[in-house]
Amino acid sequence: MSNANFFAVLEQRGVVEDRLLLITASGVHYTYGDMQRESARVANALRNLGLVPGDRVSVQVEKSVANLWLYLGVLRAGLVFHPLNPGYAFEEMRYFLGNAEPGLLICDPENAQAYRALCDEAGIKNLMTMDAQGQGNLADYIEPFACDFTTEQCEDDDLAVLLYSSGTTGRPKGIMLSHKNLRSNAEVLVDTWGFTASDVLVHALPIYHVHGLFVGVHCVLMSGASMHWLAQFGVQSVCDRLKSSTVMMGVPTYYTRLLADSQLSRDHCQTMRLFVSGSAPLLEETFVAFEARTGHAILERYGMSETGMNCSNPLVGERRPGTVGLPLRGTEIRVCDEQHNPCPTGEIGELQVRGLNVFKGYWRMPEKTASDFTDDGWFITGDQGLIDELGYISIVGRSKDMVITGGLNVYPKEVEVALNDIPGIIESAVFGVPHPDFGETVVAAVVVDPQSDITSESIRADLVNQLAKFKLPKKIQRVEALPRNSMGKVQKNVLREQWCEPFE
Repeated sequence: MSNANFFAVLEQRGVVEDRLLLITASGVHYTYGDMQRESARVANALRNLGLVPGDRVSVQVEKSVANLWLYLGVLRAGLVFHPLNPGYAFEEMRYFLGNAEPGLLICDPENAQAYRALCDEAGIKNLMTMDAQGQGNLADYIEPFACDFTTEQCEDDDLAVLLYSSGTTGRPKGIMLSHKNLRSNAEVLVDTWGFTASDVLVHALPIYHVHGLFVGVHCVLMSGASMHWLAQFGVQSVCDRLKSSTVMMGVPTYYTRLLADSQLSRDHCQTMRLFVSGSAPLLEETFVAFEARTGHAILERYGMSETGMNCSNPLVGERRPGTVGLPLRGTEIRVCDEQHNPCPTGEIGELQVRGLNVFKGYWRMPEKTASDFTDDGWFITGDQGLIDELGYISIVGRSKDMVITGGLNVYPKEVEVALNDIPGIIESAVFGVPHPDFGETVVAAVVVDPQSDITSESIRADLVNQLAKFKLPKKIQRVEALPRNSMGKVQKNVLREQWCEPFE
């Protein structure tokens, strides 16, 4: 029986030792052979710690080549990779670690002392460090281990990755992705977007996120392609590398920032064949302006942490602005009413998805898992959309009022819970408003006890240790009362209309 471990799938496709895998911003080259050897060292080292298949490895570090080897080594050893945004605050980390119960936490050296208490609290035996250059005591520990390792045998449904996505109750949910989920989505995307070994991807995305890790990296590894490996997005660094690349993936903010720089031109894009956008809605004016400037129509697609990618505008054919394209091969998508009955063509309803890409369920939340699937096995995405007469899908809204800022998800309830815990705040409402750079940004309306002397500045100071920076409200407005409808529900649409353009 063949090994379903995602790394074994890569090995089965044939690893060409001297083929270039990536080039760092400083010009250092790494090959597929380096990937094979360094991920083996990681796997050996982690197993030597006493970790066994199924154990979680929580990772809160900056993007680096060593972080990539770590991810692949975790998979090879049959362990479960648990990536965490480096921006998460101390209290957020307390929940993640207590819930995931990893066998190992890897963090930045600067956080090690503070996180030791969290590890003791959660019963985590191992704490190691890795900085933005990939250095730390983890690197020292790994170095002497052998550079060969027999990839752990895994079944299709064995857990490979644990991702956390905030929920409307304010309690983050652990999303369980299997080796089958990773493999099936990667195979389809390589096919759909025409990836080959001759492709070169501009990789400027973070790798604690589905977009950068599973979409970007997996497309490269599954096709034997290579990538320009950038620690973060920068207009100059990206423009410099477009000239020797064929594909770029980014959030809409990347494209608006490129357009805002006068240097971007068709000359930069002569070798490019594909620009992909996702993680947040791409405005039609961005699509039009980018095509006019570069001659390339951006390909927009749609996915979720729970499903990987679900649909995509075509590689060959009409890429329709304002839509996320057609269902991917092997993925079924339908639009339903509240009773889960399919809606007529062109009618708005809730998007539901079914396929090999759909996750196993929520970590230790069987009731939530059951409630998010229909009786006939469709995952209820919570996104509102429609399917037109040509089969193109449009996302028209999000139930649960999620805010997507710079491609990162912010669930208002989580921020509201933190706000309402602050002495002096009676109640709050958090929502998104348009932002020229991030697409949306977070705004809060708060009702404050008249006897309290708290200010917007003191509120923000209280939130700093509770929430990641991207979740912090960019504007906090005191109001006498929150607008409500006849049923007592807060009318966030009224608040959005009042503050629809607070940022220039």
